[in-house]
Amino acid sequence: MTIDTKDMLNSILFSISRIDYVRPENIPNIDLYMDQVTTFMEEQLQSTKRHKDDKILTKTMINNYAKNNLLPPPVKKKYSKEHVLVMIFIYYFKNILSIKDIETLLAPITEKHFDNHKDFNITSIYEEICKLEKSRIENLQKDVAKSYNAALNSFADAPDAEQDYLQFFAFICSLSFDVYVKKLLIEKLIDDLPEPIQDKKKK
Repeated sequence: MTIDTKDMLNSILFSISRIDYVRPENIPNIDLYMDQVTTFMEEQLQSTKRHKDDKILTKTMINNYAKNNLLPPPVKKKYSKEHVLVMIFIYYFKNILSIKDIETLLAPITEKHFDNHKDFNITSIYEEICKLEKSRIENLQKDVAKSYNAALNSFADAPDAEQDYLQFFAFICSLSFDVYVKKLLIEKLIDDLPEPIQDKKKK
């Protein structure tokens, strides 16, 4: 591929290697008003933006999350550290899951571990998840590189004028297929959650 995909691949792999997460210790230990929450999230997650003017989190989004039971209500219009951690989970989930699926997925955690100051709480759950995800970065890099090389070997008989773009298209399709299959798997797992969780969600 000559549509700068080699440089693009290197850039993607480099970006993957630098994937990090909002560290709990960086979240203020005092409760925050909504404006403070949106400012904090904007600062901490700006590297995940696709476009400069994209919004990480808005007041409307936060209100909708609370309205749809994704987020426990604020206390006296203030949001705790646990609220912020739940919002971070929502921020990543909302790109691939429906509001209903996110509610179903988060409900058992927020109901049992929110505002819990014991050893097993929202903070410890968040840290364990981030540790697990960071451990997968090297394998993710290898998977992306493998998809790229497979696409590079496709359309060998295509006309030269079209080959580059067709290989680029094959690379995009390969990555999209991975996302599609994993999304189907996630939805199936959520649909198969134990009945008590589903019943409680419906109520």
